[in-house]
Amino acid sequence: MATMEMTAENFETTVDSNGIVVVDFWAEWCGPCKQFAPVFEASSEKNPDIVFAKVDTEAQQDLAAQASITAIPTLMVFKDQTLIFNQAGALPPQALDSLLEQVRAVDIPALKAQAEAEAAASAETE
Repeated sequence: MATMEMTAENFETTVDSNGIVVVDFWAEWCGPCKQFAPVFEASSEKNPDIVFAKVDTEAQQDLAAQASITAIPTLMVFKDQTLIFNQAGALPPQALDSLLEQVRAVDIPALKAQAEAEAAASAETE
């Protein structure tokens, strides 16, 4: 599956209607972004079960601001509508492959249950 262009108009729908969404925030003038682009594209071809999307931070300044993008490239990964990875910097192919394996293994309901339990325990100690 090729990468898609993500905009403020389709961001929420894309994240809400797909299991795993990998988002690359980039800009035309960014050298590391251009170096990472072929890695991102190749990964999208190898992982047709995952949605790969690119956000042009120059064209989508409001979306980049809402996502608190302060450096590019920034990679965000959502699984079941939950942001589970957010990091600036380009990844080498092996690191991106490893990240995607880890994302597939994340149990979102268990993660949310653990977070709720920790919040409840924290509230009891206050």
